[in-house]
Amino acid sequence: MKQENLRLTGVERHFDEHEIIVSKTDLKGRITYANDVFLRISGYREDDLLGQPHSIIRHPDMPRCVFSLMWETLAKGREIFAYVINRSVNGDHYWVLANVTPSFHADGSIRGYHSYRRKPRRDAVTAAAELYRHLCRAEESVQNRRDGMKHGTAELMALLQSRRMDYDQFVFAL
Repeated sequence: MKQENLRLTGVERHFDEHEIIVSKTDLKGRITYANDVFLRISGYREDDLLGQPHSIIRHPDMPRCVFSLMWETLAKGREIFAYVINRSVNGDHYWVLANVTPSFHADGSIRGYHSYRRKPRRDAVTAAAELYRHLCRAEESVQNRRDGMKHGTAELMALLQSRRMDYDQFVFAL
C-alpha cells in the first residue's frame, strides 16, 4: 500500500530519550540504511524501506517548504536541524529533532546523506506543530503545489527575518 493512501490514526508513537533513529540515503534521498529504532518506530521492515525515497514516512502535516529548505542547505554541503513529524506505516505519527548531514567522498563531493533523530522536547513539538499548521495553510492557499511551496517558503523566511535569526537559530530557540 502506498504511504500517501494511508489514513492517519491520530496516535503518536514515542521512543526513549537515549534512543537515536538513524538512516542514510543516496543523493536522491533513497534509503540505503535504517537502524533498528527507525524500523521499530516507523513500523516498516528493512526490505520495505531500503531503496525507497525517505519521503515514504512524510506526514501530511509536515510543510513541504521545510524540506525544500533542508535540501537547499544540504546541497551547499551544510548540515541542518529540524523538528519533523513523520508517519508510520500504519498511519500513526512520531516527532523527531532531526540532524541531517551530507556524507562526502574523499574528493569533497557529496555522496549521500545521513540523519540522526532524537526525541524532541514536548514544548518544542507544540511550537513546531503550531508553526507547521500555519505553513501548511500557506502552502494550501495557492492553486498549484509549486507555487504553494514558494508561498510557504516566503512565510517561513518572513518569520525568520522578523525574528532576526536564521533557521538553525530558530530551531534551537523553540
